[in-house]
Amino acid sequence: MLHHLEIYVSNLTKTIEFWEWFLTELGYERYQKWDSGISWKDRDTYLVFVQAEERFMDVPYHRCRVGLNHLAFHAKSMEQVDEITEKLKMKGVGILYQDKHPYAGGDSHYAVYFEDHDRIKVELVAP
Repeated sequence: MLHHLEIYVSNLTKTIEFWEWFLTELGYERYQKWDSGISWKDRDTYLVFVQAEERFMDVPYHRCRVGLNHLAFHAKSMEQVDEITEKLKMKGVGILYQDKHPYAGGDSHYAVYFEDHDRIKVELVAP
């Protein structure tokens, strides 16, 4: 079981705006908060977002480089995927692979794919 995942971000304020509503929708609760970071927890696993230092922000994140490609979360249902998709659209968040949505992962893989402001790809997949 994964204990926690820590991700450095370019703008902690924007990260909190983006991730707080989404993680709360999935049942995560705010766990820790300090000047340069925040975390949300679900049972024994938590996600940490930390403000990157200016000296390390010369090369922006890209999921095709070595490292993290995307984060995938379990949805409770196909209906939750649809609800989150609509909320993302209302927030102005672009849906990836719109031409294949909600089956961009294959015929039996009902999901929505999107990115945060750092272009970290997120997947929400129905059971």
